[in-house]
Amino acid sequence: MDYESEKQAVEMLRAGRAKIDAELSKAIVGQSDVVEQLLISLFAGGHCLITGAPGLAKTLLVRSIAQIFHLKFQRIQFTPDLMPADITGTEILDHGEGGRRQMQFVQGPIFGNVILADEINRTPPKTQAALLEAMQEHQVTVSGKSYPLEEPFFVLATQNPIEMEGTYPLPEAQLDRFMFNVLIDYLPEDDEVAVVKQTTSRRPEKIEPLFTGEDVQRFHEIVQRTPIAEDLIRYAVRISSATRPGRSSSPAFVNEWVSWGAGTRAAQYIVLGAKARALLQGRTHVAAEDIQRLVHPALRHRVLVSYRAEAEGVTVDNVISRVLETVPVPGKGQ
Repeated sequence: MDYESEKQAVEMLRAGRAKIDAELSKAIVGQSDVVEQLLISLFAGGHCLITGAPGLAKTLLVRSIAQIFHLKFQRIQFTPDLMPADITGTEILDHGEGGRRQMQFVQGPIFGNVILADEINRTPPKTQAALLEAMQEHQVTVSGKSYPLEEPFFVLATQNPIEMEGTYPLPEAQLDRFMFNVLIDYLPEDDEVAVVKQTTSRRPEKIEPLFTGEDVQRFHEIVQRTPIAEDLIRYAVRISSATRPGRSSSPAFVNEWVSWGAGTRAAQYIVLGAKARALLQGRTHVAAEDIQRLVHPALRHRVLVSYRAEAEGVTVDNVISRVLETVPVPGKGQ
């Protein structure tokens, strides 16, 4: 991409943030942090795990974002009897011209741009694994033949944190493929009143597309090209490293409360996300605040707390907050 094209894409991204918020407000009230984290993952090219109770508009939010970017939206409801072929597609025997029979591949719902994997923890590991290749390689393999997926490609998976009976927790290898674990909480009273009023008095307004899939791919390139100081990269690495127990540099509370810490991919996603957040904030430089704002969503599904922490009522977010307080901020008392 040449300099002029890059400059135009940056300006489009800056000007587009306000328009995105305006379009989303037609369907979504509040949840500004959630919206920001989903947009960051979209612009950085990462997948998201969305955790929240039923009825908090997770599906509506994902569908609305897909409409804004004019992307093909596919929703897959994960159930205990869902098979891998129900996701990837399968080969069928087709009667071609002249009566000659041949195998033809029929695409599954994974062939889209924005895939909502609804209640992903309600399907067995074999079916969950069908997503693994798609998320990492952006392709699926059926009967030994690989089929590329459409670009851009994002998986936004939801899980219900309340009902754990009859669920299959995602293995760490698959959790690590998600850039963020985004928490959707209940709305404040005023926002909830606005939602009830808006949804019971009129039909929802149509969301207008503002961008295209090609624009999203250009944003990916811009995010990767955005410069970041080495001390900020080191800051992200030190935060991730501080969550790992049993190391000489590990804080004492990490050794007590953490069974397994974050790997290198965590720091990679924090840095990528910080670049995207800086651009969304209208800046061409990354600040320490960008990293700090993304540490919780980037680490909460990569840090496993110990039984001792659970017995003492210590959550993974508590541990991450303590880690942030422990690691020196660049330029402030290193």
